[in-house]
Amino acid sequence: MSRIGKLPIPVPSGVDVAIAESLVTVKGPKGTLSHSVAEPITVEKGEDGILEVKRPNDERESRSLHGLTRTLINNMVVGVTDGYEKKLEIVGVGYRVLSKGPTQLEFQLGYSHSIVFDAPEGITFTVEGPTKLGVQGIDKQLVGETAAKIRKLRKPEPYKGKGVRYAGEHIRRKVGKAGK
Repeated sequence: MSRIGKLPIPVPSGVDVAIAESLVTVKGPKGTLSHSVAEPITVEKGEDGILEVKRPNDERESRSLHGLTRTLINNMVVGVTDGYEKKLEIVGVGYRVLSKGPTQLEFQLGYSHSIVFDAPEGITFTVEGPTKLGVQGIDKQLVGETAAKIRKLRKPEPYKGKGVRYAGEHIRRKVGKAGK
């Protein structure tokens, strides 16, 4: 039995879960998210506002989808109540970020031009300083994807460590060429 899949999903007060056929819709104070559950897996609403994800058999596909579905639904519940945030740091002389509203950023990353980055629907940015920023939203996957796209603008390089990195990310450093 899947250890993750069999765990019940607690639904806090103020969160409404609607299950129609294979579509699970979660509505909360921060917004609404929906997910289409894959074929053999079923989601049932129990008493006390608890959701349970069940599988009909022990086939390989059912087992793999069981834990995945439970985690995706739990992420939706957490997203509409608390939301998700990824923090990024910019390292490098002259590298900085400017906020042009909650959904637009302007980067100076050592290129000859500045880069303007627009947020997808449902994502907002916070700039805490010229070298620190945060990506917020209710969809965990979209927050991570947006943060990865920002990091991709200038990946941290291994010699000086310059570039955009996740907060707390360790960059493996290399030794430069030996001079005489």
